[in-house]
Amino acid sequence: MQPNTRPLWQRFSFFLLPLMASNILQALSGTFNSIFIGQMIGVDALAALATFFPILFFLISFIIGLSAGSTILIGQAWGAKNIERVKRVAGTTMSSAFVMGLVVAVIGGIWIEDIMSLLGAPENIRQTATEYGRIMFVGMPGFFIFLVATSILRGVGDTITPLFSLILSMLVGVILTPALIQGWWGLPQLGVNSAAWAFIAGFVVVLLFLFFYMRARNMPLAPDAAFLRALKPDFPLLGLILKLGVPAGLQMVVASVAGIVIVGLVNRFGSNATAAYGALNQVLNYVQFPAMSIGIATSIFGAQAIGGRQIGQLAAITRTALVLNLIITGTLIILAYLFSQHLVALFITDPEVIALTEHLLYIVLWAILPFGWGVVFSGMMRASGMVYAPMLLALAAILFIELPWAVWLSQTSLGLSGIWIAYAASFTVMLIMQASWYHFIWKKKKIEALI
Repeated sequence: MQPNTRPLWQRFSFFLLPLMASNILQALSGTFNSIFIGQMIGVDALAALATFFPILFFLISFIIGLSAGSTILIGQAWGAKNIERVKRVAGTTMSSAFVMGLVVAVIGGIWIEDIMSLLGAPENIRQTATEYGRIMFVGMPGFFIFLVATSILRGVGDTITPLFSLILSMLVGVILTPALIQGWWGLPQLGVNSAAWAFIAGFVVVLLFLFFYMRARNMPLAPDAAFLRALKPDFPLLGLILKLGVPAGLQMVVASVAGIVIVGLVNRFGSNATAAYGALNQVLNYVQFPAMSIGIATSIFGAQAIGGRQIGQLAAITRTALVLNLIITGTLIILAYLFSQHLVALFITDPEVIALTEHLLYIVLWAILPFGWGVVFSGMMRASGMVYAPMLLALAAILFIELPWAVWLSQTSLGLSGIWIAYAASFTVMLIMQASWYHFIWKKKKIEALI
């Protein structure tokens, strides 16, 4: 690995742009599914997908945490030029993810009906959401491997291969979802379930692509004999991965539980409100995912700098990320405000639901900017192995601001609008807490590599 002499902002931007494009494409894949389902089947079908989303988010939370822990170690090992250690971390993470995927598939397949009942899914969409969810659970082992594979590639500084993977996955979904809805080319007509089967087909194709592509290019994490040996779990190493990853996973779990509570609150306002919730999330993803990408890039650049014993770069990395969040996320927020009606109309045809979704979007959209800044501060702290403080601060924002305010305000004259006021308040409070901890505590801590 030759030293890179380009300015930091250029290196950060070249790494960030494919990562950001990948996350946007991931959102775009879900968007196309929502457009196909909403326009070709109807509002109730879109509401069924929206009801299942928080459940999926809850069940993949720990795998995202596992990936976050492994990415920190892989980034530090890569910065230290320790390829053998990189493969050991990646192999242990991959095998653990597969086992977790099997567990999730079994649990979800058995209890999906009870989960939907507990959520209070509207009666007119409950059976549809249950069938869709059961198919999604079948694919979880492969999907978990897909998530880990793209995550560990980013840990070694490769954001191009995950981008190619997501383009391929999206193309499969864009072609297969409408084909299964309409029964083109002799395929069965599967209704809402078309999106689930297309989802599974997409990541299966990508995993096959990665296997042959990485071997052909002899990439550091290609599935060669050394990597296959590394798939045998290294339990002490797994313990360190979990120590770093479980706090991030726990934060995701709490956020997803909060999301499930929010869906329960939204469902009380009827299926139109649930459909508006689904469409609103689709629009927010395009603004929120780039902000999250900047946080991920901050963590990876920080981990690589720590592994390479270049501690002096950490402050500059943080400043660069904060400025890029202002420029990129701020621009997207402005565009979303300007074209909100057109964006919402992509998913929904009912004028009443369009107006409701646009109103809710106005309330919460601006708050993605402080959300992005908070993610930058927490990402840098996590890169050094400080994982509990960022988690606890984020949990405090969720448990003491977002949830109680959402419950309380939704029962006032604000009604449905109160839920998104609570979201905006929690994002703002989280930024204040993360920035304070970063400046007054983390910056005084001695930073050392974990490997």
